Amino acid sequence: MPIRWKNYVVAEFYDELIRSTSRTREWARPLCRFFSSLKDEELRERKTAAELAIRSMGITFTVYSEKEGGSIDRAWPFDIIPRVITKKEWLQIERGLKQRVTALNRLIDDLYHAQRIIKDGILPGELIADSENFREQCVGVDPPGGVWAHICGSDLVRDKDGTMYVLEDNLRVPSGVSYMLENRAVMKRIFPELFDHYSIEPVDDYPTQLHECLASLSPRKQKFPEIVVLTPGIYNSAYFEHSYLAQQMGAELVEGSDLVVGDDDCVYMRTVQGLERVDVVYRRVDDLFLDPEAFHPDSMLGVPGLMRAWKKGKVALANAPGAGVADDKVIYAFVPKAIKYYLGEEALIPNVPTYLCIDKTERDYVLANLDKLVVKAANESGGYGMLIGPQATNKERAKFSRLIRNNPRNYIAQPLLTLSTTPTLVNSHAEPRHLDLRPFILSGNKTYVTMGGLTRVALKKGSTVVNSSQGGGSKDTWIIDTEST
Repeated sequence: MPIRWKNYVVAEFYDELIRSTSRTREWARPLCRFFSSLKDEELRERKTAAELAIRSMGITFTVYSEKEGGSIDRAWPFDIIPRVITKKEWLQIERGLKQRVTALNRLIDDLYHAQRIIKDGILPGELIADSENFREQCVGVDPPGGVWAHICGSDLVRDKDGTMYVLEDNLRVPSGVSYMLENRAVMKRIFPELFDHYSIEPVDDYPTQLHECLASLSPRKQKFPEIVVLTPGIYNSAYFEHSYLAQQMGAELVEGSDLVVGDDDCVYMRTVQGLERVDVVYRRVDDLFLDPEAFHPDSMLGVPGLMRAWKKGKVALANAPGAGVADDKVIYAFVPKAIKYYLGEEALIPNVPTYLCIDKTERDYVLANLDKLVVKAANESGGYGMLIGPQATNKERAKFSRLIRNNPRNYIAQPLLTLSTTPTLVNSHAEPRHLDLRPFILSGNKTYVTMGGLTRVALKKGSTVVNSSQGGGSKDTWIIDTEST
């Protein structure tokens, strides 16, 4: 039997393709007609083709498992029904993302210089004093253009009324963009005819845009600066992405041992022809392991003297060390105020309402309502360090109550959003599954936002946890020009 959209139950959630009346949204009709025209066997064949393409292309992600002992490489979980957003809406989102990343970069630069936002009483100084990601080593440093977060991944979600919110910002070493690109490659391979129905905005230009962004940071103004991608190595969970982006940009993929800082404070790459100067390091190594002279002295992943070279302007680092100070989920709550403070504008994309456990009144509310809220640790990611109160046991809630009381600075709480859904293939029929979106914003001598981003989807029925490490999957994200459809 083909997919029957009249049997698709939206329930109380906002669904991005189907209205609550089981009617297809106008701009989604060609897509829904196409999938309803495929019989069971054809759907299975397309799904199998996608799985084969993913394996043949080597698209994997790494899961760390104490139970299994070590790490496991798994094929990328992919759903063949795309997520669709109209270009008209996307252009508004794009404006909001550019506004947000501009304010975030000004905030970071201010925190490492005059700290005006603290002196003017907008941001409490104790939040920075207690921040895990504020780096004293970065105070007074002036990166090119005052930009610290050159690559930003801000996670977006919709609530039940269709409103888009920023859930969090990822400013240290945001990952996932390679999967966005590979999702599109897989869809083109298995559904070439679908691309005849829509005017779909391309994402394939991201490696070129990334290269241009990084090249604009070069301390030596030359046509072809030397750019390298610094990876922790093959056992890192995002190694697939590191190697993929290096290959797509035509950049060298290096580990810390491949680089050396010379007596002239320049960074050099070891090659068979000898040392070659490096202009830009796209680093995928966390701050504390980046340079044993400045941070962890026993780090084997970084490059001794790299911070010294960066401070003297001999090499550019993207993202800049210390950018994670604005990655903190507690600082996140103040981003709308930062937008108003630095830009004189209201935030175009709102935050999810957030309770700060460092504030006694808000902490008391959180502790009294743990069964209704989502609690997050300030600097955790990947779905870890989180309590989903309505789904948690009494024992789990009691544990988080103790954690909050012992270290209130480290926790925030938010209402459990009824995340939007979109049709996802389950066996031979479509069911709604919750999802989010991570667009990527590049900031160099100009700002670029991907046309769409990485859509992550909770493959388990009723789940709102979309991370691949927690059982989630992904979809291709289409930004469509409805006026051309």
